[in-house]
Amino acid sequence: MSKPAAQAAPPAPKSNNLALWILIALLAIGLAGAGAFWFLQGRGGGEAHAADKPESAATQPARYYALEPAFVVNLADTSSVRYLQADVQVMTRDEATGAALELHTPAIRNRLLLLFGQQTAAQLAQRSAKERLQQQALAEVRNVLKAERAPDKVEAVFFTSLVTQ
Repeated sequence: MSKPAAQAAPPAPKSNNLALWILIALLAIGLAGAGAFWFLQGRGGGEAHAADKPESAATQPARYYALEPAFVVNLADTSSVRYLQADVQVMTRDEATGAALELHTPAIRNRLLLLFGQQTAAQLAQRSAKERLQQQALAEVRNVLKAERAPDKVEAVFFTSLVTQ
């Protein structure tokens, strides 16, 4: 009879297996939560650090400096007396460059007057020639600032009015 009694004994309870699976599930959930927190904190922290840094030049607002009064020059036409009147603004995003523009306005105006006086009315009748003149004016402004060892982060020169007669 000892053999059937041994077989009739109930097997050991499986509560250890269930507890192990619950522990593994809780550990996985905890690790997933910690990973998500670390990932999101890293992103949020990066934005907080970016706010502490000064803005890069590309993200600062554009500043426009009008070169006043309007430019009035005789054009290089030999057949008749023609002139050009232009309102010019210079755009930068850099404060130091803006201060340099204001400081060196007389030299910049001089170089632009010389540049504008070399043009003819026939040249300025075409859009491409006006755009080329804009690029040349930008180069002149940058050259003046470089010669003065000033910041030269000028992005564009705009004609807000351009009249030839």
